[in-house]
Amino acid sequence: MPTRVLTGITTTGTPHLGNYVGAIRPCVIASRRTDVESFFFLADYHALIKCDDPARIERSRLELAATWLAAGLDPTRVTLYRQSDIPEIPELTWLLTCVTAKGQMNRAHAYKAAADANLAAGEDVDAGITMGLFSYPILMAADILMFNAHQIPVGRDQIQHIEMARDVAQRFNHLYGKGTDFFVLPEAVVEAEMALLPGLDGRKMSKSYDNTIPLFEGGAKALKDAIARIVTDSKLPGEPKDPEGSALVTLHDAFGTPEQNTAFRAALRDGLGWGDAKQRLFDLINGELAPMRARYEALINQPAELEAILMAGAAKARAEAAPLLQRLREAVGLRRMVAAPVAAASKDKADKAALAVFKQYREADGQFYFKLAAADGRVLLQSQAFAGGRDAGNWVKRLKTEGAAALGEAPVALGDGVAAEEVAQALAELIAAAAE
Repeated sequence: MPTRVLTGITTTGTPHLGNYVGAIRPCVIASRRTDVESFFFLADYHALIKCDDPARIERSRLELAATWLAAGLDPTRVTLYRQSDIPEIPELTWLLTCVTAKGQMNRAHAYKAAADANLAAGEDVDAGITMGLFSYPILMAADILMFNAHQIPVGRDQIQHIEMARDVAQRFNHLYGKGTDFFVLPEAVVEAEMALLPGLDGRKMSKSYDNTIPLFEGGAKALKDAIARIVTDSKLPGEPKDPEGSALVTLHDAFGTPEQNTAFRAALRDGLGWGDAKQRLFDLINGELAPMRARYEALINQPAELEAILMAGAAKARAEAAPLLQRLREAVGLRRMVAAPVAAASKDKADKAALAVFKQYREADGQFYFKLAAADGRVLLQSQAFAGGRDAGNWVKRLKTEGAAALGEAPVALGDGVAAEEVAQALAELIAAAAE
């Protein structure tokens, strides 16, 4: 069984060069491993905790999705989705909230830091602190446990939240599992510390310092202009320069091969002018980013393509989430009503009647077809024509066992006025019923 790795990106800003080198590029590379099953999501519910500007969140969701795809994330290999497109996540958040101790939330680093700042300023301890900030570790736990991820790549400041997710999972398993563990216990994966990329002024690249180098925003000109503003010393062309401690050299190291980086250092010692050094750095970085930038700009200008990719990812994610949530609802007692034990047989019959059904048939043209019909008779999916009934039957079997994950390849069309989420839910219910 492959290792499940889950990564969330909060949608409150525009990616810069430091984000690309420190997180985006290594995550994309890791997602190509055959022994890893990767889940990437845009954490737009989390964004609401720290940002009350709707336009900023909307723009950030667009830019982040386009950035990850432009950087090489393959949506056919990974599950890429928006947090807000998975309604099972907030429901799971509530189930977990009901087994989480308030004292544990009192010890969360983000809440403690905000409370300490209030006390230092002479304010009430909870001034300006929302319930979103107070309880967001539970939402983070739901993000992780919803997909039973094994590993969560995080910075050291996030280790506590993974430990909290483990604690909550253990408590829920103990209370409701009856010998079955609903949740695996996730592990924090802290990558070996790498040097942070310097910004324009030599300090770490950060929006809070206003010293970032844009990744795609503003195109090649913005990248070149930013590199031209990087602070250097006053040595003239022809004078030897010390590569150690130079922001230009650190940036060059992040993009160059060992041979290129050695040659760049040697050229500086031989008197390469800072202007020429900046041009070399621009050429190197732009050589890697230019093809990605073209893809990014195409996606930004075609948001419908991005929307389709994210909705397909949401369907894949919900095919995983819906059956698990149904099991959790059953475990905590949120079950369908039964009038009396003698009504069990009629209940089972009613439950089956409420499920969508696949219907295979042959038309007058001699071709074979199938459709997925809702309990109320609406057509949710309609297949194309097949030469043989076995071909149609094989696709029905795949959809019954793989659910929404097979929709991307299936030769089917949505019924009139039917959303992909409704189909994903119907398929998930069929899978869950078959497993009972």
